[in-house]
Amino acid sequence: MNYKIAICDDSSADAVYVSGFVEAWAKERGYAVQLQKFSSAEQFLFLYAEDKQYDILLLDVEMGEMDGVSLAKRVRQENETMQIVFITGYSDYISEGYEVAALHYLMKPVKGEKLFSVLDRAAEKLKKNGKVLTFDQGGEVVRFPVYQVRWAEVRSNYVTIHGREDVTVKMPLGELQEKLGEGFYRVGRSAIVNLSCIERVTKSDIRLQDGTSVPLPRGAYEGVNRAIINMG
Repeated sequence: MNYKIAICDDSSADAVYVSGFVEAWAKERGYAVQLQKFSSAEQFLFLYAEDKQYDILLLDVEMGEMDGVSLAKRVRQENETMQIVFITGYSDYISEGYEVAALHYLMKPVKGEKLFSVLDRAAEKLKKNGKVLTFDQGGEVVRFPVYQVRWAEVRSNYVTIHGREDVTVKMPLGELQEKLGEGFYRVGRSAIVNLSCIERVTKSDIRLQDGTSVPLPRGAYEGVNRAIINMG
């Protein structure tokens, strides 16, 4: 695999330190990596405007005029697949990371073993994001990226898949579950949810980040929570 990785940190010493771990990770895993270092959010955005093909962004939170959280929000407006990892000396920003679907927070000083684990997760997510569901609807082929699937519900013999757009196809829910693979949870007989889209779980429903409420069958609460924990 070939990954394009950016390190954005206004401390050149920290950027060099992290880049050493990234290069060691790539060598150990057998990946080809194109690595670039940026000293400010503004410098990254200037180049990003011309080249948006970055896979992973290792991002310092505390920087100059534009901080890392603000940069991540700008990127997320048009890029859902880039894996963003915050690097910080403080834990105060963790709640803001949920707004930009940050993969992880790494506390300074970064430990190599922990960074390797996070980069492994990023690589796995990038592979999944490249997966596409293909459906035949009335002679027209519809392609639906798996990462866009928020949840799916079954009615009679038809399944409606909810994402950036909705698509309804005739197929068993179990077949769709097999196609989606890991990262999705079967909610009883009637629905499948993307675990990464869950905002909270109650005894009666699953609340997604877009406000959707998916009814939770009796006795399913513990199973959903275990799935969320195991996903991380």
